[in-house]
Amino acid sequence: MVPVIALVGRPNVGKSTLFNRMTGSRDALVADFPGLTRDRKYGDGKAGDRTFIVVDTGGLGGTADELGGQMEQQAWQAVTEADLVLLLVDARAGLNARDEAIATALRRTGKPAILVANKIDGIDAEIALADFHRLGLGAPVGIAAAHGRGMGALLDRALAQLSPGEAAPDARSGEAERIRVAVAGRPNVGKSTLINRMLGEDRVVVYDLPGTTRDSIFIPFERDAVRYTLIDTAGVRRRARVTGAVEKFSVIKTLQAIDAAHVVILVLDAHQEIGEQDASLAGYIVEKGRALVVAVNKWDGLETHARAQIRGQVLRRLPFLEFAATVFISARHGTGVGELLPLVQQAHAAAMRDLSTPELTRILERAVQEHQPPLVQGRRIKLRYAHQGGRNPPVIVIHGNQTERVPRAYQRYLVNTFRTALQLTGTPVRVEFRTGNNPFQGRRNPLTPRQVKRKVRLMKHVKGKRR
Repeated sequence: MVPVIALVGRPNVGKSTLFNRMTGSRDALVADFPGLTRDRKYGDGKAGDRTFIVVDTGGLGGTADELGGQMEQQAWQAVTEADLVLLLVDARAGLNARDEAIATALRRTGKPAILVANKIDGIDAEIALADFHRLGLGAPVGIAAAHGRGMGALLDRALAQLSPGEAAPDARSGEAERIRVAVAGRPNVGKSTLINRMLGEDRVVVYDLPGTTRDSIFIPFERDAVRYTLIDTAGVRRRARVTGAVEKFSVIKTLQAIDAAHVVILVLDAHQEIGEQDASLAGYIVEKGRALVVAVNKWDGLETHARAQIRGQVLRRLPFLEFAATVFISARHGTGVGELLPLVQQAHAAAMRDLSTPELTRILERAVQEHQPPLVQGRRIKLRYAHQGGRNPPVIVIHGNQTERVPRAYQRYLVNTFRTALQLTGTPVRVEFRTGNNPFQGRRNPLTPRQVKRKVRLMKHVKGKRR
């Protein structure tokens, strides 16, 4: 699973700046759930071929009011979820009593930690870092997060302390043939009930697979000779041990489950409006390129007008999920649940499908004939051929001229054309463009066609005179 790095420290030491630096964005929020993670921000980081989740937290040791207490609780929850903690201190301000208190509490947790002294730009780093050895967290790493100074050394040390961990479930016996399905959604939408319903009907093999991750539970099972692994984001155990209480929602579990899955079942509650939490989670699934099935739960007993209202909300508030099938179910009574696994198979097959270059090129040619690309500075964008560039999600690479100027509207047109022609239901489709080499690239003043003709005539004329 993707490791988790938590950033903690007292207020104004530069945690958010480091967060943005590590995630490569000015505001790399990938899952912002108001009311649940108000004081924690989650983002994706990458260093070389290693990926990780970064968690930004509120300041520790700040105000003593109720809000400050809630922020501290959120920060320590992030520490609990993390595989590695970066404790930030202010190198310019020097050692602070609050830094010592935080370091002491952090050592008691037993979590691997690295001491990071920020804001070393413009000062003597060796002198500034000397006092921080007293915190008992090893030699501090000096950085200037605002300017990127020292980030290479910090990431190298962080990745060295993160154990490679077990391979993704594919490396386990038999897991390569399984379809990994994550069940995700807001709290109280019925995820646990749905999982129990899916596992409780004519199941063949059901067992907990211990040791795969710290939080999420992988539940292998078979149905109609197809092998699946359900990835639960709410800590469901064996059926006999599941209680009726809904377990506490964890953003980290959800992000890790989506990363590990082939297909995600996004569960919505038909009795609640589709809100920011639903849209944020759905956006993260699409951003990760995961195949998707939308399950609107608690459908039984709704009046006709209420059903029409929730259908309209799905269309209006989640228009970017038009590629995914939507099923209206009742996890408690089993209504519609039988439709989910066939749709999961369909979405998985679409996401993993091999696409031939001749077929893709023919579809591209027909799309261009029906609706040509626009003119750019008097020149027509030319799209010549296409081939597959990846799977899960399918990536289609298109070669041509001036492809960097293809408008977004035309890109969406091509995506929809490929999806329809190839019947890629249930998976996002991505289109990438490549521009062919320009033989005149690098010249200051490349000759125009008219100048070339004139030069050829002149050379012939000179040659004729020499004869």
